[in-house]
Amino acid sequence: GQGTTYFARLSHHTTKQKCHIMSQCRSPLKLTYSVGLNTHLMKSLLCAFLADSSTCVHGTPCGGHTGCVWESQWCDGVVDCPAGQDEAHCVRLHGTSFLLQIFSTQTKQWRTVCSHGWTAQLGQASCTNAPFKNMTTHCISTFVFCTFCSNYCPNNTVVTLRCTDCTGGVNSSRASRGQQASLGAWPWQVSLQLAGSHRCGGAIISPNWIVTAAHCAHMTSNPGDWSVYAGLVEPLGIHFNPAHAVGHVVAHERFDRVTYRNDIALMRLTSSNIGPVCLPNVGLNISAPLNVWTTGYALTHLLICCASDSPYLVEAQVSLVDVAGCNSSTAYKGLISKEMLCSKGAQTGSDACKTDSGGPLVWQRDGSWWLVGENIWPESCIDLNKPGVYNNITYFLDWIYHQMKVTK
Repeated sequence: GQGTTYFARLSHHTTKQKCHIMSQCRSPLKLTYSVGLNTHLMKSLLCAFLADSSTCVHGTPCGGHTGCVWESQWCDGVVDCPAGQDEAHCVRLHGTSFLLQIFSTQTKQWRTVCSHGWTAQLGQASCTNAPFKNMTTHCISTFVFCTFCSNYCPNNTVVTLRCTDCTGGVNSSRASRGQQASLGAWPWQVSLQLAGSHRCGGAIISPNWIVTAAHCAHMTSNPGDWSVYAGLVEPLGIHFNPAHAVGHVVAHERFDRVTYRNDIALMRLTSSNIGPVCLPNVGLNISAPLNVWTTGYALTHLLICCASDSPYLVEAQVSLVDVAGCNSSTAYKGLISKEMLCSKGAQTGSDACKTDSGGPLVWQRDGSWWLVGENIWPESCIDLNKPGVYNNITYFLDWIYHQMKVTK
């Protein structure tokens, strides 16, 4: 299939050298020279200009004032742009079945990869390249029948690909309102602690990476100050679960402390074997009134008050609320931006409104749990008209994948 050729090139990809004279220049711009000019010098200057120009004529810019390439070079399996921009967004997983797709420059469409000629080696190559680099724990390719693929797939079967094991089951009580979670119910939920005190929640998205809130990460600039615990559901759990060290913390560079826009951060663990939650694939319809689950560490549990450094893990089923309603005059008055989600519990006043920041909002579909949001404003217990506010993880996927790729 069309995808087989692309992935075969992944194992041989090399950076093509940029030009110094026009005869070597890969820019799409064609030029005519006047008689009498020093053509060698002119060609060199033109190539230098094109390499620094963000505008391309009949071509595609690399971005960041780093030149441009032929349109046919985009997503051809060979790195041409200096920072690899031409191959950075050419592969994706689609829908709840993890269909492997590549972008076709010929048709300007995403094409599902046919199973014909597919090998385990090609699967491994795709898992270890962008955008999945540094999050791979295993690589499993399977084939599924495709009703609409008869025009380009010989046997009507296509490739599905899982680069990380994020399909673990959850032993939840399916509470309609907030209550303490059962042990092992949400394996990706973590407690982020400073000096032995709980500060924020987070969600494991790969064995070594955690998503949390940027305002949590800004509590300290030293990764070594943090300890991460998984499997905690009540205060005594800290004595029975190992602490995981943090090797790197990166907060979104455009985080706004006033509006809480871009309130997202990543932490990289030095080691871990925690089962992750799935990052959302393209094609998931995440919109109101979807029923989802929120988890977080609450400062109160039922009628028992616990210290702020020894919280209980609380779970609750909530429903997504339309952003327009969330921005109403009785709620957030226009403060909710397009990259945010809002949710409300089935019953107002549930314990879910007493939780911390940074915790996950997840959705179960087709046997997998998907991370759809990250808590930045927990549901208000004082004003029940104000829902909980989350980052919409879909809007931050490119940032997440980029940081996981470049962080050493």
